[in-house]
Amino acid sequence: MPIPVPAHPHLVQNYGRQDVRFVRGQGCWLFDEAGKAHLDAFGGVAVSALGHAHPGLVAAIASQAATLLHTSNHYHHPLQERLATRLSELSGLPRVFFCNTGTEANEAAVKLARLWSGAHAGSKPRLIACEGSFHGRTLGSLALTHTPKYREPFLPLIDVEFVPFGDASALERVMRDDVAAVFLEPVQGESGVQVPPAGYLAQVRELCTRHGALFVADEVQSGIGRTGRMFAYQHTSILPDVLCLAKALGGGVPIGAVVMTEAVAALLKPGLHGTTFGGNQLACAAANAVLDVVTQPGFLDQVAANGARLQAGLRAVFPEAIQVRGQGLLIGVQMPTDPGAIIKAGFDHGVVVGPAGGNVIRLAPPLTITAAECDEVCKRLAQAKASLGAVAAKA
Repeated sequence: MPIPVPAHPHLVQNYGRQDVRFVRGQGCWLFDEAGKAHLDAFGGVAVSALGHAHPGLVAAIASQAATLLHTSNHYHHPLQERLATRLSELSGLPRVFFCNTGTEANEAAVKLARLWSGAHAGSKPRLIACEGSFHGRTLGSLALTHTPKYREPFLPLIDVEFVPFGDASALERVMRDDVAAVFLEPVQGESGVQVPPAGYLAQVRELCTRHGALFVADEVQSGIGRTGRMFAYQHTSILPDVLCLAKALGGGVPIGAVVMTEAVAALLKPGLHGTTFGGNQLACAAANAVLDVVTQPGFLDQVAANGARLQAGLRAVFPEAIQVRGQGLLIGVQMPTDPGAIIKAGFDHGVVVGPAGGNVIRLAPPLTITAAECDEVCKRLAQAKASLGAVAAKA
C-alpha cells in the first residue's frame, strides 16, 4: 500500500486526494516521488490530450515563454487569430471567444443566452439543462449542474429547469417559445460517461430550432478528439449554436473557448463580457500545438480504435460490471458497488483511473495512448482487482 501523504497545512482541504505526489511525466506515464511509474488512464480529468512532456507541446510552450507570454485582449495577436480560424473550420461555427476554463466557457454561454432572450424570447428567459449534468462550479454554471450536493450549499441560484438526459419527449413537453437555451453535454462525463441514444441530439436540435432557442453543446470534456471525432456532436449531422470547450484544448495549459454562430456573436458588444488572461499568447501557442497533433490524418481514427480496444479489454476484466460504455477514449465502467477500492488499488499496481457518478470507474487517457498501453491498463486493473480479492479471502 502507498505511504499516506499528509494533508498540507497551508492548502484548503476541499479535495479528496489520493496518497501520491507525481513529480514527472513522459508520454502516457506518470512518475511519483519514489520513481515508480504509473500508466495514466485518467489524463488529468481528460486534459492531457498529448500525454506528458510531448515534444511538440513542450517546444511550443518553451518558445512562446521565451518570446511573449501575455499582452491582454486590448490588442490583436496572431496566435489567437490562427487558433480561432482553426476552431471555426473544425466546428463549422464562425466566431470564437476565448477564456481560461470550462466553467468560464459555460458562464459566457449563460450570458449569451440572456442576451439571446432579450433579443428573441422576452425578458424572463427560461434555461433548460439535463439531469446528471455537470457544467462547472461558478454560480452560473453551477445553476446548470444537476447534482444536489454541488448545488444545495449555494442556493438560491438562477432558475434552470432539468429534464432527463436522452429523453427528447421529456424536453418537448417543457419547450415553449420563451426558452432561451438548452444546455447539454453530448456525452455526460461526471455523471458516469452517459452516451445518449441514437437520434437524441438531432431531436434536441429540431426542438431548439422550432422554438427559437439556442442549442448549447458543452464539450469541455468530450471535445478536441476525445470521442474519436473532433467534437462529440460530429457523430451526428447536427450543428449547435454555441459550443463550449476547455480541458484538452491546451493539453494542460489552461484555456477555454466558446464557439458560436454569427447571430449569437452579434449580440456580444464591446463591454458586455471579457477576460484578462483568456486566449493569451502562451495559451494559444499550446492550443495550436495540440491541434497540430490531433488534426493529423488518421489520428482520430486511432483514438476510436484504441477506445474500442480498451472497452473490450475492460469488459473482460470486469464481467460483473453493469455496463462498460463510452465513445472513443472517454469510457465509464459502471460497477455494482462503489469502485473506490479498485481505484485506490490501481495505484499499488501502477495504473491511474478516476471516479465518476453512479459507481463508475472513469477512464480518459491521453489521446496518444498506444494499443499496447491500452492492454497494459487492463492488465494492471486486473491485478488491482485480484489483489482486493486476495485481501478479502484472507479476512
